[in-house]
Amino acid sequence: MTRYRVTHTTEYHYAAVVSQCQNEAHLLPRSTPRQQCESEELRIRPRPALRHDRHDFFGNRTTYFAVHEPHDVLSVTAESRIRVDADSPPDMQASPSWEAVARALDGDISPAGLEARQFRLASSLIAGTPDVAAYAAVSFPAGRSMLAAVTDLIGRIHNEFVYDPGVTTVSTPVDGVMKHRRGVCQDFAHLAIGCLRSRGLAARYVSGYVETAPAGGQPQLTGAAASHAWVSVYCPELGWTDFDPTNDCMPTDQHVTVAWGRDYGDVAPLKGVVTGGGDHTLTVRVNVERLA
Repeated sequence: MTRYRVTHTTEYHYAAVVSQCQNEAHLLPRSTPRQQCESEELRIRPRPALRHDRHDFFGNRTTYFAVHEPHDVLSVTAESRIRVDADSPPDMQASPSWEAVARALDGDISPAGLEARQFRLASSLIAGTPDVAAYAAVSFPAGRSMLAAVTDLIGRIHNEFVYDPGVTTVSTPVDGVMKHRRGVCQDFAHLAIGCLRSRGLAARYVSGYVETAPAGGQPQLTGAAASHAWVSVYCPELGWTDFDPTNDCMPTDQHVTVAWGRDYGDVAPLKGVVTGGGDHTLTVRVNVERLA
């Protein structure tokens, strides 16, 4: 078991006064079988006139808030204490073949299966294309274990694409990532999901964080000190299994899950609309501190 204090601060500095704004945040981590949220606080400045906390369609903790007073700076800080348990790594060869998993999903009408099947479909930021399907096919020869095939795909993305924050935006399509062979964790997660869905598998986008300063001399994972993203793939016999293409690993107790959905658009940390403001600058600071 590992405990963390997670602090995520977002600040918008506007060139002109904003008269009002409305926002939606996915900043409070959800509880999962391997993760429990012990405490949390969401601090918003200026103080919102309206705030409503709920669980969205995917079960993520979601906060709507509206600021009605004039302001030129919006500051949102989420601070949480999280307990994370490390899963034992699965046997890569023990899972069914990827074709068997895809066929099983076709007829799976259990509650878990019906929920998973929505993650086989194209979404607003992950459209299926021939190039993506062709890239995926290399890792999915006939009869290969599903987990072994996904591991191979994740490794190829890690080795063949360059982590480069200056090339893409959150709305860059998967084909753009394929063309430039560069991007960030959101792009690599979108690409992996597109590949998995092209094989008939169910794959969802997971947002969260990785430990900022690992203990014991472990190397820092790529994507620390910012929001991170990875993928989760479904097998009826195994449930959901997570993979991090940016770091070519399966998430461990160094990963903290915040939310999941079809793609980034479902789980953006903070999005909204403003009246006024003009140009703005955005500053994001994330710290995932391991506690004794």
